[in-house]
Amino acid sequence: MTVCRKNIIRNFANNMKRILILCTGNSCQSKMAQAYLQHLDAGLYVRSAGTRPAHNTHPLAIAVMEEAGMPIRDLQPHDVKEFVHENWDFVNTVCDHARETCPVFVGKVRHRLHLGFTDPAQANGANEEQLEVFREIRDGIILSFNKLYLKYIEQVADGYEERL
Repeated sequence: MTVCRKNIIRNFANNMKRILILCTGNSCQSKMAQAYLQHLDAGLYVRSAGTRPAHNTHPLAIAVMEEAGMPIRDLQPHDVKEFVHENWDFVNTVCDHARETCPVFVGKVRHRLHLGFTDPAQANGANEEQLEVFREIRDGIILSFNKLYLKYIEQVADGYEERL
């Protein structure tokens, strides 16, 4: 690879907006939000994590995101501790528990936001009833993160917050 091409790739990566989405288990809401933002804008660097990560992404979250053309089958849950030393343009919590138990970030964080969603994994009933709850949460995430993208992410303000 030529020096010029390496510089272009490095500049592109350095200019990407970095977004971390947090929830408790990192198996439902945060994975849906991650997939939507990546689908919306391939120029974003989006990761998701949990304060108490599950072992696997929830199968109904996988199903409803595949319905919407945004597969998450290969996205595995991660622990937020993996990301606390990195710099982020946005750290966004999507459940109240993650907002309350979010660790202090050593890296710089420009914006801390919260968009709360009910945990669809807590839905009761037959499989189709649970799927409907997952679809409602997915659709709410898409609407909310689209508004977030249009209002904040397209035009990131200058300045870092040193801590959450």
